[in-house]
Amino acid sequence: MIRSNRRLTISGISEDMNISYGSFQNISTTDLNMRRVSAKFVPRVLTVEQKQQRLSISLELRDRAASDSSFLGNVIMGDETWVYGYDSETRVQSYQWKSPSSRVQIYQWKSPSSPLAKKARQSGSNIKVMVIVFFDLHGIVRAEFVPRNTTVNSEYYKDLLERLRKDVRRIST
Repeated sequence: MIRSNRRLTISGISEDMNISYGSFQNISTTDLNMRRVSAKFVPRVLTVEQKQQRLSISLELRDRAASDSSFLGNVIMGDETWVYGYDSETRVQSYQWKSPSSRVQIYQWKSPSSPLAKKARQSGSNIKVMVIVFFDLHGIVRAEFVPRNTTVNSEYYKDLLERLRKDVRRIST
C-alpha cells in the first residue's frame, strides 16, 4: 500500500487499515524502519542519457564562459523562497533607560524604581508569502509575489517566464 503511493499520510493509512494512528506509526517506524521525508530531499535517479546530457551542457557552458567574457552577463538566474511578515521592534528599539544602580542600561527614560519591561517572545507571523526572484549580474530583473492560494506548477511558471521575457525585452531595448 505504501509503496504504491508514497504520499499517503499516517492518519489516512490507519483509517484504511482500521488500526489506531499510534499503532501504525509504531509499526512503520519500528518494524518497517520507514521515515517520512520531504520529496525534494529524496535523490532522483538519472538515466545514463540524462547524466550525459547534463555533463555535455555543463561543459558547453563552461567553455562559452571561458571564451566569451560577456557570456555571464547574459545569464538570468531564478530562485523562490518564503517571506514571513514580522511587525516587532528590534532589540535596540526595545532598550530603556534605568538608573545607574541597575546592571543593565537601556534607552527609554524610566524612574529608578520602575521594574524592567516585559517583552513578549517574538514569534513568526501568520503572514507568509512565496516570492520568486530572477536576477542577473547587475541585480534583480523581476521579483513576483505569488498570490495566496495559488499553486506554483508548470502552468504558473510558463506564464511567469512569459512575463520575465517581456521584462528582459523591455530592459534590453
